[in-house]
Formats: sequence, C-alpha cells, structure tokens
Amino acid sequence: MEITVDIRPGKLRGRMEDGVAVFLGVPYAAPPFGERRFRAPEPPEPWEGVRDALAYGPTATSRGYRPPLDEILPEAVIPGEDCLNLNIWTPGLDGRRPVMVWVHGGSNRNGSNAVPLYAGGAFARDGVVMVSINYRLGVEGWAAFPDAPDNRGLLDQIAALTWVRENIEAFGGDPGNVTVFGESAGAIDIADLLAVPAARRLIRRAIIQSGGPAAAPRKKVAVTTRRIARRLGVPATAAAFAAADRERLLDAQAAVMSRSGLAGGPELGPVIDGDLVTGPPEDLVDPEIAILIGHTTEEYRLWFVPTGGVERTGPLMARLATLKMGVKGRVHRGYRALFPDARPGEVVGLMLTDRLVRLGNHRLAERRPIGNTWLYEFAWRSPQRDLGAAHAMEIPFVFDALGSSDAHMLTGTEAPQELADAMHAAWVRFASTGDPGWPAWNPSTRPTMVFDTPSTVIENHRADVHALWR
Repeated sequence: MEITVDIRPGKLRGRMEDGVAVFLGVPYAAPPFGERRFRAPEPPEPWEGVRDALAYGPTATSRGYRPPLDEILPEAVIPGEDCLNLNIWTPGLDGRRPVMVWVHGGSNRNGSNAVPLYAGGAFARDGVVMVSINYRLGVEGWAAFPDAPDNRGLLDQIAALTWVRENIEAFGGDPGNVTVFGESAGAIDIADLLAVPAARRLIRRAIIQSGGPAAAPRKKVAVTTRRIARRLGVPATAAAFAAADRERLLDAQAAVMSRSGLAGGPELGPVIDGDLVTGPPEDLVDPEIAILIGHTTEEYRLWFVPTGGVERTGPLMARLATLKMGVKGRVHRGYRALFPDARPGEVVGLMLTDRLVRLGNHRLAERRPIGNTWLYEFAWRSPQRDLGAAHAMEIPFVFDALGSSDAHMLTGTEAPQELADAMHAAWVRFASTGDPGWPAWNPSTRPTMVFDTPSTVIENHRADVHALWR
C-alpha cells in the first residue's frame, strides 16, 4: 500500500511495510557535483507533482572495503549523483514521536544508508521515527583544499539534521526530540557535531558507538590531500580534483590510504578548521546534551583476525608495534600480566582498543556533568570467523536485525535474540526518555552496562586496565 506525505520541497510517495511507513532516497540537499562539487551542501530543488520515495537513493562515491573485510561488511553501491539523501521509517504520520538519526561508519571512506542492516523497521515498530543519512565520503567530503570549505562531510550531516528539524513533523516525529546515533566514523562525526554550535541546537541526545570526539589538525589532512594530488599528477586544489577522472581519483585515494592504519598514517576526516570545528572537539562537547557512549570489548579483532594479523604478530613485532603506538613498556608488561593467555597480537589489539576507544570514553565521561552520561561495553563473543566481540559486532543487536544475511556475516546464525531485545530496547528507551535503564556514570562508582548473556552493570569496570595508563 502506498502512502503520500506533503513536505516543504514537495509531495512524497512512500509505502507501508509490515505496518511501518517507509520513505527511501529522499534528497535533503542538492546533488554535490557539477558546479556544486567540493562546495557546502545546498538545499534540494523543489519538485512538482508527487516524487517516488520507494527505493534507496544513490550512494556516495566509494571504492568499498578491501578483502577480506568486504566479505564481512558488505557494501550497497547505487550509482547516481543525488547521493545526499535520507531514508525514513515511521509508525505513522500523526503524533510527535521521538526521532533517531543514524550516521553510518566506514572510516569516512565507505558505507551508506542503503546497507540492509541499517533498515529502521524495528525502531518504527517500537514507536520511534528513524532516519538514516548519506554524506560525502573520502576526498569528496574530507580532503583539505585551499579553494573549498573544510569538513564537507560534517556540513552534509548538519544539512540532513536541518532537514529533519524542518520536515520530520510531517512523518509523525518530534523535531525537538532528536537523538543522533552512529558507529565508528559515524560516532566520531557525531561527537564532533556536539562541539559545533550550528549542530548542537538540532540534537537533544547522542549515542556514540565505538568512537568519540576527534579532529585532526588541518595540516595533517592537507598532507594526505597533497599525497593524493601527487598520485593524480595535479595541484592539490578542489578545481583540479574536480577535473580529474573519478575512477583515477578513487585509485589515488586508495593507494595513499592503504598506508593508513589503526596506529596512525594518512588521514581523511574531520579537521580543526577554526570555522566549523574551532578547537579540539573533546574540549567543546555540549554538556547539556545527554550521551550514551560505549565500545566493544575486542574492537581490534575486526582488523587483526580476518587479515591474519594476530597469527603474524610475535613477541618482537608486538614490542615494535607498542613502540610505534607510543605506549610505555610498563603498560605493555601490565597487559601481558593481566592477560597471560593472550597471544602477542591479541595483547597489542587489546591495548589499541583501550587506547583508541575505552580510555577516551572515560575521559569524556569524567569531563561531563554527573547524571548526563551513560557507559556501556559490548562483550558477547561471536564464533563467526573467530571475530569475538569485534568492532561493529553490536550493530545487528542495536537494530534488532539478527535474522538478516548482513548480520550473519558478523554474528553467525545462532546469536542470542535476548541480547538484541535488551540492547534495542535500551536504545529506544534512551531516545524516548533520556535514560537507557542503568545508572548514569559518576566518578565514585563508574558504572558500565556490560552487554552479554547475561547483561549486567559493573562498577569500576576494568579498573586494573585503567590503572595501567595513569
């Protein structure tokens, strides 16, 4: 059954699926190509008549994940230039329901809102209007040019949130009750948006999954941009990049970024530009916005296990990796003592997980008002490919989508539905009420909800690990 809604740009035709109204591929900004290439997003052109919103729209330019990650994190590739679009799932067009806006991950170079795992039907089933967005990736969204605005990916996300503020009421959503949630690069982008005045007014709550506030000095991303320009044989300007063949541009980006790794290297992502992001975002996060933040226990396993990194890392290589990360020898020795059965590569991975995610979560919580921040850890271990509690493993549980083929790539076919019930309900409750269902973080007991079978709240969770880094 089809359903029509009237919004500012024009009328949209969606459809009903299992009692949920679905609108797909809705433009929130004009296509960022032609004269708009490498520019700030502009409003979409209004349309006459009724526009179909029955299929996912074009995805942002991307080369996709390299093997073997492409088998674990499948991509959706839909050609077309109208890639600044969003999807909406809603229980109905009446009322003012809480709104959740999903910002996908993918190192700001991969991913899209058309990945089937990100469908929002379960959220709409439970009374939430869910929106998923695209934004420009790679050099299109993040390269630093002298003749183009920086942080175009963040500007896209702000444009999408502005569209939600202006139009979501027509879909039964409350424009004053918007929770942004995202994972990995999406989580980093969200945390940075909480430091941007133009975005903060559009957000009431935020869920930050396996990420945190981080923006590079502009000169670091400018160096990456120049390296890509040298590969192309053109000046490092937006005008020169716009004139380059798009496939050659992707080839050059892939060649330069192949040297990037979890411990450092070339970077494409948010920058401190002095305009949108005016300083270190961890210093500027709005204390009034409620935050749910967490990570998986073994983030590193997504990158270290499928590629054979754990098996290849012996004691000497582990020590060299520790030095490259700038980790003190006593910290490394402490991890080896705390995890005596872990292989050298696993010890390095655990340190990397904590250094990049866990410690940052706690530092952010410590700087915020008491009662406004909740911490979680996802600890359930998947048997699939020996991934364990790897990066991205929580996503199928959050979306209550364990039955999807995309989820099976991560979780296998026997993942516990009761854990999905618990996580999904916590996300819905937080978006609806501002309380996910366990005590907020405080400096005396530091409670963390550990999602597993069973799930439980643990005070001063992993205090022995944190003590190593002090």
